Amino acid sequence: MKKSTLLLALSAALLMSGCASVDMASEEASAKAKEFNPPQQGSAGVYVYRDSFVGKALKKDIWIDGKCLGESAPDVFFYTEVEGGKLHKVDTESEFSPNTLELMFEAGKHYFIRQFIKLGVFVGGAGVEQIPEEQGKKDVAKLAMAQPGKCSAAR
Repeated sequence: MKKSTLLLALSAALLMSGCASVDMASEEASAKAKEFNPPQQGSAGVYVYRDSFVGKALKKDIWIDGKCLGESAPDVFFYTEVEGGKLHKVDTESEFSPNTLELMFEAGKHYFIRQFIKLGVFVGGAGVEQIPEEQGKKDVAKLAMAQPGKCSAAR
């Protein structure tokens, strides 16, 4: 086996074996968010979560409309409310540039955004995708809520 191939295999194994950790919200706050109560009048509820096995050692920032939502880790979610009836941007950092999802959030509804990790030399990083509400609720129910507001990079 070539040295470069061995080094690449070892790097991939290390990347997938460790676990990143972030500050967690209280169990009470996490349980309350999992009740999926309607958001405040005029607002939309937004759950952003990460549930994939890939990239366990990676932490990736998440922003909504340029404001730090938090730094994600495996098996965590964030909950926030945004103004309804407006187009909002959900960004996550990637190796070369932020990946952005633009969505119109209706007041009174919940939205579920899944952050996923992409591994690879030229495509590594993270992405975000909207998940249907019922699937999002099932996914979030298995996760713990992270403390919002702390990102590693400035915007």
